[in-house]
Amino acid sequence: MRQAIGYVRVSTEQQANEGVSLEAQKAKIEHWCKANDYELVNVYVDAGISGKSMDKRHGLLDALKSLKKGMALVSYSLSRLARSTKHLIEISEMVAKKHGDMVSLTEKIDTTTAAGKMMFQMLAVLSEFERNLTAERTSTALQHKKATGHKYTGQDPYGFSSI
Repeated sequence: MRQAIGYVRVSTEQQANEGVSLEAQKAKIEHWCKANDYELVNVYVDAGISGKSMDKRHGLLDALKSLKKGMALVSYSLSRLARSTKHLIEISEMVAKKHGDMVSLTEKIDTTTAAGKMMFQMLAVLSEFERNLTAERTSTALQHKKATGHKYTGQDPYGFSSI
């Protein structure tokens, strides 16, 4: 029987503590493994950690280290693995070095074919674009609040109080 490693992640502590997203992602991975005759060896978790960089995501790093020849790395979505094209390609290359497969359930990615690799690369670019749009919208909204005298942080500036 083929083996798989699962990886799940949520970006905020609130999602990790209150949401069902981690459990929902894990359940989808378990279902895929069962339906495709894979033994799910382990599921690695990064709870409340941004996908912007890889170095602080110990769950992802451990998942990549534990991946053995021919195994699949299964995630709910490419956005759970990384939010940067560069990092997604690095992850893909690490998996390929071990002659493994990457599986993204949302995007239905299979990197064993040329078309699958091309789709993976295109979706990696779109994932980074989505992260950049979110950052841009957040920055614009905060700048607008600041310019119009509205509260734009969780704390009042020193010497001021909100009414």
